[in-house]
Amino acid sequence: MAYPTKRTDAAVDEVLQRMAQGEPLAQIGRDEHLPHPSTWREWCRADEALDIAHARARDDGYDAIAAETLDIADGKIPDANGGHDSVRDKLRVDARIKLLAKWDPRRYGDGFQLRHADADGKKIDTAPLVQELLGLLKAG
Repeated sequence: MAYPTKRTDAAVDEVLQRMAQGEPLAQIGRDEHLPHPSTWREWCRADEALDIAHARARDDGYDAIAAETLDIADGKIPDANGGHDSVRDKLRVDARIKLLAKWDPRRYGDGFQLRHADADGKKIDTAPLVQELLGLLKAG
């Protein structure tokens, strides 16, 4: 396959538009009329404005995938055969959720917050425990 290496506005616009719609760069780069992903990354490294546009398009694409996930779960988007199979739809949703969590863990990952609280949810003062542990470490 021969991929173009000369940057054109049309190629840049198409890549950014398709990324913003949720299509991964690796998939976009399979089209012979568009740059290979490694060429695209070189263009982004060489041009700060393009790098920023790339990041924005990628974030928009993640949001598009998240919206698509809700549509699949709500039965609004049929599978490739035009039907709805609840098991297959669950797999489609789960795959997208897992990818989003890996690609953008800050926004789509499972987060947790650890709080020190008693059974009633009241904050536990850990300072005395920390002081006792420090004392034991010094003595040991």
